[in-house]
Amino acid sequence: MDKHVGSTAVQPRGHRRARGRLTRRGRILAWSGGVLAVLLVAAGCTGVWLYQSLDGNIQAAAGVDDKIGGDRPENLSPGAKNILVVGSDSRVGGNAKYGKGLTTMQSDTLMVLHIAANREWAAVVSLPRDSWVEIPACDRGDGTRSEPQHFKINAAFATGGATGDTGSAAACTIKTIEHNTGLRIDDFLSVDFQGFKGMVNALDGIEICPERAIHDKKAHLDLEAGCQTVKDEQALGYVRTRYSIGDGSDIGRIGRQQEFMQALAAKAQQKLTSPADLYAFLDAATASLTTSEALAGIKPLSALASSLKGIPEERLAFLTVPNYPRELDVPTDKANISWRYPQAQTLFTALAHDQEIDKEQLTADKPIPARAITVRVLNGTGTPGQAAQVAAQLRTAGYTIAATANAPNPVQKTTIAHPPGLEDQAQALAARFRTPAVVQGDSSATPGMVTLTLGPDYAGLRG
Repeated sequence: MDKHVGSTAVQPRGHRRARGRLTRRGRILAWSGGVLAVLLVAAGCTGVWLYQSLDGNIQAAAGVDDKIGGDRPENLSPGAKNILVVGSDSRVGGNAKYGKGLTTMQSDTLMVLHIAANREWAAVVSLPRDSWVEIPACDRGDGTRSEPQHFKINAAFATGGATGDTGSAAACTIKTIEHNTGLRIDDFLSVDFQGFKGMVNALDGIEICPERAIHDKKAHLDLEAGCQTVKDEQALGYVRTRYSIGDGSDIGRIGRQQEFMQALAAKAQQKLTSPADLYAFLDAATASLTTSEALAGIKPLSALASSLKGIPEERLAFLTVPNYPRELDVPTDKANISWRYPQAQTLFTALAHDQEIDKEQLTADKPIPARAITVRVLNGTGTPGQAAQVAAQLRTAGYTIAATANAPNPVQKTTIAHPPGLEDQAQALAARFRTPAVVQGDSSATPGMVTLTLGPDYAGLRG
């Protein structure tokens, strides 16, 4: 079991964990919207009427690219696919009671599914909802635009979805992810709370085995310790609970959600043997889906599932963006997380270039918090005020600013000079930049700090 889920066990009813555990292929199919694991079956065995009925359930979001706007990352790997997968808890309709005081759309789960151009490997990257990032100006869906802001990443869905339109919500989320990662997102797929409950109910529930009782008012959840089958509100509460189980983190919740969806897909494979059972499950699953226009239908979703099915198990990677508690940068912020650099940039760059990920690269070294890096900022652009402006950006991100000044001479390229022993700090800072910086050692540099000399190519920070 994932180490974040150490106090629980999830499994299909009537089966021990060893029998219920899916292969990595099964997990990737389950997590790509919760329905791809069985869409292959549906496409192959349903009649024309049933196919049309299910196909008509899937909602297509029009005009998403127009709402994202220009200035998007270049597609560096034609043929590869980056698909945003959103678990949405919109507060409209049957979802209104979740989240005290919330009236906006929210994204409970964010993942990017990368499918290699040669279809020989794939990766699912979880973006924790509490990731502290810059949310750019977005189309709200009502004719107005939001102002850029720093906030947790799941707020992008609410910002774009001010009118309840999933397409606008997805557009702002895609724009935010592209802005902070440099990845080009090709399509999206969103599943809401009600559809999730319908899928679980169609399977007569999923068995979980919490080692301790769980009582969480926010998630509307009261469970005793021990194995039990959950469905409807209890199932939804279990995958949403956070503070009352495990280490209370969003990272822990991601692990529990992965375990639960793994068990859901396994039970679907075991139980969906009759047309009636298959239809009930698929009806709930497809009715909860909103997708980009290119994925709107059983045929394109089945084609997506087919491309995943052929990938060898050992070449399916499940990753979470490397991170650390943001309180290491901002001691008063005990709720959010910062992405860990240069590891996060290593991940995003590899995906952008369609290169397979080495997990060890993402976890090998200890994190270097921004607050642990002291920076002297020199303005080499020739434009007055640049050093102070960038110093303010760095200070907001948690970096310690030693001084600002003009560089002795204008430069053409942004550089980071470091004294002996601070190469890792210099590389971590450079990884935050939207455009590459030259990192160079300088034995005469001031000990204990790195010197950032701004050139005209400086384009701001990621995150």
